[in-house]
Amino acid sequence: MKFKDWATRVMLISLMFAALILVLLAGKGTQLQSNTPTSNPENITLSQYPKAQLQSAKNQGNESKKVVKSSVKTNKAVARYSTTEAFAQYRPSYEIAAVNPSNYGERYAKDINGELINNEAIIVLHETGYSASSAINFFQAPHNDESVQASYHTLIKLDGTIVYLVPPEKRAFGAANSVFDSPDGSETVKTNPDLPPSVNNFAYHVSLETPPDSYNSSQKTHSGYTEAQYNSLAWLVAQSQVPDDRITTHQEVDRSGQKVDPINFDSDKFLSLLHTYRQVKPTYKLGTGD
Repeated sequence: MKFKDWATRVMLISLMFAALILVLLAGKGTQLQSNTPTSNPENITLSQYPKAQLQSAKNQGNESKKVVKSSVKTNKAVARYSTTEAFAQYRPSYEIAAVNPSNYGERYAKDINGELINNEAIIVLHETGYSASSAINFFQAPHNDESVQASYHTLIKLDGTIVYLVPPEKRAFGAANSVFDSPDGSETVKTNPDLPPSVNNFAYHVSLETPPDSYNSSQKTHSGYTEAQYNSLAWLVAQSQVPDDRITTHQEVDRSGQKVDPINFDSDKFLSLLHTYRQVKPTYKLGTGD
């Protein structure tokens, strides 16, 4: 190769790298400028919530055995979980249904008073009240009235199919006037001056499809959920680092006095399955400097 040709190529490659560096720097500057208080709080990380492991013939097996790592910083002993062989062997069907943007939002870093939000994640269990399709249709319709906007992160059909609705890093509108009573005290966040405080900012909402025998009944009871629903729910939650004592129900967090779901939920069956799909690693301390 002639020296002239070689020099030309070197110059072109140098120019390409220079252009790439400029683009990256410009992108970084734009990212810094767009970093608003609606970004995720540091300790509400995606890894705390159930992962949407979309199962297919190509990603079965070893992929589903991966341990979800968390960057949660705390000074107390925390439980760590890893999925089991039973988890790897259970393969629920799944669907993806896009929710209208009016029915979910960002997770806030600060409340309306400017205070940093540092709640650890919780999982709230619900039921649809009617069919899964009716709930999905409602979530996919635009709603301008904030008092009727609603969504879940995931929904589990009667046959165990998991429907992924709102990405876990987003704030689903699953519970309105709500408070989570933890061992450390009551937890809730007010992010809208016109609405009551709620757990939505640090909650992952999962709903079970209601059995048909309850559709036209005024009684607060029904035949219960299917084995497939319990298995899919436990499989989904097993992918999270949310401890058992931060898994709750809509009825327990509700402060309106109107929510009773999930009706006839067998918590013992659920926890037994959950412990089959994930196991506790030895506890350890973070942030102590040891």
